Amino acid sequence: MNAFASRRRAPEPPSPPPTRGLFTLLTEHRAGIGGIAVVMVAGVVGWMAWGRYGESVRTSAGNLLLPENVEVVGVGEWIRIDLKNEALRDASLDNGLPLDDPELVRRLARAFDIHPWVREVVRVKLRHPAAATVEIRCREPVAMVSVPGGLLPVDAEGILLPIDDFSPETAALYPKITGVASGPLGAVGFTWGDPLVEEAAAVASVIGPEWKWLDLVACRPQATSGGGHAWELVRDDDAVIRFGSAPGHEQAGEPTAAVKVARLRALVGSERTTAPIDLTMPLTDAPSEAVTP
Repeated sequence: MNAFASRRRAPEPPSPPPTRGLFTLLTEHRAGIGGIAVVMVAGVVGWMAWGRYGESVRTSAGNLLLPENVEVVGVGEWIRIDLKNEALRDASLDNGLPLDDPELVRRLARAFDIHPWVREVVRVKLRHPAAATVEIRCREPVAMVSVPGGLLPVDAEGILLPIDDFSPETAALYPKITGVASGPLGAVGFTWGDPLVEEAAAVASVIGPEWKWLDLVACRPQATSGGGHAWELVRDDDAVIRFGSAPGHEQAGEPTAAVKVARLRALVGSERTTAPIDLTMPLTDAPSEAVTP
């Protein structure tokens, strides 16, 4: 017998199980996968519906702050323009804002703070249904600076104010600052940029109503022997009252602005005199200021 014929063949390894394709897997589990798909579609549809609903709630009448529901408190009587609508328009806030906007208070305050008439935003208060109250303090004109071609208004700090709020007639009612060679260096709402304008505005502000009562019409700088300048007040009859240094710039021994204004008030109702009036002199040295009974 052949030695090789008696050997037994080794058993062949078992065949691997048939591969299950993706189609087979989907077919066998179609019920479960279908359920998952339904849940996912329902979730997406619900999210989209909620998004539309939430947006509609945010922009509904009770939650959308419109310009007509913004109240502004503290607008000066001398301001003729529509300050509220102008401030909201310039800040692009005139199309309505959701009341739940976390930046709404800051955005409203900023809109009014940058307006040239507004000196300070005191507070912003929101209410529901959508409404707001904005309390402001406005700049007040105290004088007109004479420039080539007309007059420009300034407040007590020498800040340039909007000219559109003044007609030629109303502008003429304010003290006129003359003798200033410069024009404004900045835009409306910013300081003129010339110390002379700031000083003259301070003089006009501290004198206040006495401008009208004493028939004063202008304030102008006058060069002094020391190379500086003093301020003169001009009456409608061209008589001159020497005011001296601007408030806060008094020389040694010079009366304060408060003392000078008190002496001006003492002149109200008195007979006019052609004698020079110098408010920088001590009262005992200025007999010409005595009020005529």
